[in-house]
Amino acid sequence: MSRLPFLFILSGMAGFVLFHAASLMSLTGWIGEELRGPSGWFHVHLFVLGWATMLAMGAVYQLINVILQSNIYSERLGYIHYAVFTVGLAGLLFGFIQGEVYWIAACATLAFTGVLLFAWNMAATLFRASQWNAITISAACAVLYLVLAGLSGMAMGLNFATGWWNELHQRLFGTHIWLGTVGWFGLIITGFSYKMLPMFYLAHHYLTAPQKVVTALWNAGVIVGAVSFLLDGSVWTKWSALLLITIAIVVYNVHLLQIRKHRHKRGPGSGIQWSMYGNHAFAAAAVAMLVYAMWHPQQMFLAESVTLAGWIYLAGWVSFMIICYLSKIVPFLWWTHKYGKHAGQPGTPLMSDLLSEKKVYAGLAAIAVFGLIPPLGLILDSPLAVAIGGTAHSVFSVAYMGLIGLVFSR
Repeated sequence: MSRLPFLFILSGMAGFVLFHAASLMSLTGWIGEELRGPSGWFHVHLFVLGWATMLAMGAVYQLINVILQSNIYSERLGYIHYAVFTVGLAGLLFGFIQGEVYWIAACATLAFTGVLLFAWNMAATLFRASQWNAITISAACAVLYLVLAGLSGMAMGLNFATGWWNELHQRLFGTHIWLGTVGWFGLIITGFSYKMLPMFYLAHHYLTAPQKVVTALWNAGVIVGAVSFLLDGSVWTKWSALLLITIAIVVYNVHLLQIRKHRHKRGPGSGIQWSMYGNHAFAAAAVAMLVYAMWHPQQMFLAESVTLAGWIYLAGWVSFMIICYLSKIVPFLWWTHKYGKHAGQPGTPLMSDLLSEKKVYAGLAAIAVFGLIPPLGLILDSPLAVAIGGTAHSVFSVAYMGLIGLVFSR
C-alpha cells in the first residue's frame, strides 16, 4: 500500500491538533474578533488548509484508487505535491503571524503550486480512467474549485502588494471564500460519501439518480454564487445560490436515508452513525439560515452572520464529517498496511480491535454537543458562551484526535 495518503492524513491530524491548541491559547477569543487580520487569517488558513484540505487530499489519494479501480497517475508527483504544499503552507502561516506581506506572497505562491500539482495529478488520473459518474464528476469539480479558490486568493495577495485592482478586492474575497468552502469541501464530501456510506452500510440496489441531482444542484449553486460575488451581483442572486445549495443538501439527506434503508449491515460504526446525525442537523440549520436570510437579506453578509454561518458550515459540518469518516479510514489504512499480509493468521488482530467504538461514539457526542455552544453564543452576543463552548469543543477535539492517533500504536 502506498504511504502517500498517510503523509497527508498524519499532517492533517497534526494541523487539527495545532489549530485547537492555538484556539485554546486564546480561549477561542479569535472567533469573536475581526477575522480579516493576522490572527484571523492564521486560524482560518490553519483550519481550512492545514487540517481540512490536507486531510481531504490524503483521502482523495486513498479513495480514488477504490473509486476508479486503478492507480493514481503519478505517485512521485504526489510526493512532490506534498512537499511543496506543506512547505508553502508552513511559510504562509508563519507570514500571517509575522505580518510580512512579501513573505506571505512568496509562500502562498508555493502552496498554490502544490495545489496545481494536485490538480494535475487528479486530472490525469480521472481522464485516464474515463469512469464518469456523480462521484468522479464531484471530485473533478471539487478540485477545479480548489484551484479557482487558490487563484482568487493569489489575485488578492497580488493586490495587497501592488494595489492594482483595489476596486475588485472585496469581490475576489467573496469569490475566494465561496469557491474554497462551498465548492471544494461541499463536493468532495458529498461525492466521496456516495462511495463510503454504501460501503460501510453494505447497501445495495438503491437509487443512484439523486446523486446526479445533488451534483447538478451543488455545482449550479457554486457557479451562481461565484459569479455573483465576482460581478458584485445583488443580494438576491447570492440568496439564489444559497437556495440551490440548500435544496441540494436536503436532497442529499433524503438520499442518505434511502441508502441506509437498503443496508445489509445494521451497525456501520459510531463514526458513520454520527455522520448521519451531523448531516441531518446541518440540513436543518441550512434551511433555517436560508429562511432567515430571505426575511433579513440586509443582514446576510454582516460580519456576525458570516462568522456564524462559517462556524456552522466549517466546524459543524465539514470538520465534523471528516473526523467521523476518519474513525473508519485510519483503522482501515493502518490494518491493511501492517496486518493485511497476515490476515487470518493466529494472533492477527481484527480491524475492529484497533479502535473502541464506544470511545468514538462518546468523543463525537462531546464534540457535537459542545460545538453547539459557540454558535449560540454568537447568536446571543455572549463572548463568555463562545469562550466556554469553544474551549470545551477544542479540548474534546484534541482528545478525540489522540484516540484516533493511538491506532498507529497498535
